[in-house]
This record gives sequence, structure tokens and C-alpha cells, in this order.
Amino acid sequence: MDGVGSFGAGRSGSTVDPITFAKQPQTLLRILSWIFSLVVFASIVNEGYVNVGSERLYCVFNKNADACNYGVFVGLVGLLAGSFFLLLDYKFSSISSVKDRKKAVLLEMVFSGFWAFLYFVSFCFLATQWSQTTADELPLNQGADAARAAIAFSFFSVLTWAGLTVRAVQKYLLGTNMSLFTSEHADAQPCPSDPPGGTGESTEAYQNPPFTAENNTAPTYQVPIY
Repeated sequence: MDGVGSFGAGRSGSTVDPITFAKQPQTLLRILSWIFSLVVFASIVNEGYVNVGSERLYCVFNKNADACNYGVFVGLVGLLAGSFFLLLDYKFSSISSVKDRKKAVLLEMVFSGFWAFLYFVSFCFLATQWSQTTADELPLNQGADAARAAIAFSFFSVLTWAGLTVRAVQKYLLGTNMSLFTSEHADAQPCPSDPPGGTGESTEAYQNPPFTAENNTAPTYQVPIY
């Protein structure tokens, strides 16, 4: 994992080098997921509906409007979420609170796993509907390339969002292992051999004894006279 701080990031307040950030595996996965979501969304919106002998537009996926609507939904939300999490990744090191970092990683982990599942459903749903579409429903093969692109990039999106889920799980496990970054938050403890003042010298003042002899002259003895 990249970084030595809590939850896989550097210490709070550390600056982020844009070039280093862009080369990180998680950033590359994030950009790929953003591009794939854009392709799924744009393919269906631009060429996912055809006009077959009337003014009404039909979805190229077996004339099933739910298939087109679902593909547009997962693509649009994946596009917006990719932009949000990319910005969050860049600002992650500036989050000083460990609790806030944990919430961000949990949000990323849950959303990425859930969106990988939704893209898997999108791939299966669109592929099934496309296999049931006949040539009569698409004169001159209209919208065929867009349909294939939406199916293919839905599958690619499953891989990228699954990879982001794995990265988020790794960051979460790294963050919960407090022994890896406890030293960053531990306060410096004073040396037990030193007094609270920090100096090894004794501050005890010397005092005079409470009782002093007032007369230091030695006593004299007289010889008795017989």
C-alpha cells in the first residue's frame, strides 16, 4: 500500500505531488472507471434509441426501455461518483481526523463494491436484451455499435470498480492496524530518571540544622584543692 500514515495515506497536512498522485494504481483505476462510465452513458444517450417507421424512439436493446434507462443510470451515477472519489483521494491526506478518514474509506469501500455489482447486472441485462434483438428491429444496423460498446464497457467497469473495492479494503485493514501508525500520535514521554523539570540536577536547598551550639568553647575543669 502507498503511504505510511493512517488508512494508507501520508501524515495529516502533508502536501500531495500531482505527478506522484497521478501515477498511483488507485488513481489510474479511478480514471479508467470514470472513462468507462462515460462511454456507457454516452453510447446509450446518443445512439441507444432508434426510430423504426414512426416518430417514437425505441431502445436498441430489444425495444426494452428499462434496459436503456438502467444503463444510463449506472453510467451517469458512476461518472459522478468517479469524479467525487477522485477529488476525495487527492484531498485525503489533508484530513486530520482519523475517524473522518475511516468514514471516507468505508464509504468508498461500500460504494465501490455496490457499483461493481450494479455494473455486473448491467452487463448481464444489456447482453441478454441485445441477444434477443432481431435485425428487423434495427434497420441498417442502427445503434449496433453503441449497444456493443455499452455492453463491453459495462463489463470493463465491473473490473475497475472491483479493483477499487479491493484497494479500499486494503486501506481499511491498514488503518485498523493501529500498531502501524501509533508512533505518529504518541506523545513524547519524559525520561523516568529525570525529574519533571527535565534537568538531572537536584534542586534541594541546603538548610542549616535546626539546633546550633551557641557556645563553641570547650568546658574547663578545675582541679580540687585538698
